[in-house]
Amino acid sequence: LVIDASQKFCNNCCRAGGSLQNKPLTITAVIATCLKNYVRNCTLILYLAISFSQDSVLHHPHQLCCSCSKPSCCIMCLFFICPLDAAGECAALHRQQSLPHRPPVIPLVARMADQNTSGTPAMTEREASRLDKFKHLLAGPNTDLEELRKLSWSGIPRQVRPITWKLLSGYLPANAERRESVLQRKRQEYFGFIQQYYDSRNDEHHQDTYRQIHIDIPRTNPLIPLFQQASVQEIFERILFIWAIRHPASGYVQGINDLVTPFFVVYVFEYIEEEVENFDVSSLQEEALRNIEADSFWCMSKLLDGIQDNYTFAQPGIQRKVKALEELVSRIDESVHRHMQQYEVEYLQFAFRWMNNLLMRELPLRCTIRLWDTYQAEPEGFSHFHLYVCAAFLVRWRKEILEERDFQGLMILLQNLPTMHWGNEEVSVLLAEAYRLKFAFADAPNHYKR
Repeated sequence: LVIDASQKFCNNCCRAGGSLQNKPLTITAVIATCLKNYVRNCTLILYLAISFSQDSVLHHPHQLCCSCSKPSCCIMCLFFICPLDAAGECAALHRQQSLPHRPPVIPLVARMADQNTSGTPAMTEREASRLDKFKHLLAGPNTDLEELRKLSWSGIPRQVRPITWKLLSGYLPANAERRESVLQRKRQEYFGFIQQYYDSRNDEHHQDTYRQIHIDIPRTNPLIPLFQQASVQEIFERILFIWAIRHPASGYVQGINDLVTPFFVVYVFEYIEEEVENFDVSSLQEEALRNIEADSFWCMSKLLDGIQDNYTFAQPGIQRKVKALEELVSRIDESVHRHMQQYEVEYLQFAFRWMNNLLMRELPLRCTIRLWDTYQAEPEGFSHFHLYVCAAFLVRWRKEILEERDFQGLMILLQNLPTMHWGNEEVSVLLAEAYRLKFAFADAPNHYKR
């Protein structure tokens, strides 16, 4: 592990500008500093304190970057460390951004182009036939949602993904005549919330929430220039703040910021045909941008309604799902389960993020969008089916896991799984295995209990 200690390590805790610069760091030392100064109780940090008890040296500087690119939080600095080969890609991105007349080079992990997700490759005959089926189904006066789910399970063509996601999420009605009026009403309602609540972001009882959102937004997909545009970050701030104000039982929790991005990208594609990574949203008409913002808010809200116990106090939903994942893996691949037990790897140490961020930190965004096609088509896709996807994802790496022979090696592998080259094909294989596991275990839960 390598940490850049030449800049302030953590706004919330370490404040390493003076105390940690020019010194060899150990994980123990950093953890101790975090625990001493961090103002909130953090399960992730406590687990890291227990886990990284060895005095493994953290070398300086710049050999590895945090995935947040602007380290400002213990959870991100220590838990979201990116793989060594990504550092070169980050450096290349920063160098390109310093050139005034050249668009930045997009690292492979951040590229969107893959079959139906982005770009305009020539469609195969099969893809053209599937697109025609979608268009025919969507053109009727009342869309058959059950048929739409069946058709969407194996992926949704980019051209019809925006309307399909809105229908499958429950944001739009199946009746075609009602859709435009519903869209107008919901968009007006969202901007009514902006007028009612957004000015309160600096009030004493809301400023901590807004501050955390403001910190998290710049590190949302930092390798994709689209998300570094000021206007896009302002949109995300409004969406997340309004959601937090309207859901006081959970409020804003780190990780929710990631869940906006797939909706935003998909709804931008409703208005453009070019690549999205470098797209300048200021070229869109104001009305289009407002529509994208409101639609992203409502669809994210629909998603979170089904998994809100992941984000309430102590995050009980995540605790239950991680425990269920452990039980499931112990039944489907005992060798992997026993190997992690042997080296004292707790599932919560790596799978917390899988549940909190719905695997968004483990997969390129193009893969997340394809994954969510199926989640939208599955009953309780983001909650129940996600468990089986996580189990299939873990077992997918059994060879690499069994080759690691110590705790630290296992943790580095599990937090930096090599998926940057993944595309639709790999996601489809993962989903097929997850469906097989669900078919075998979901209706007989005692099968995965010892």
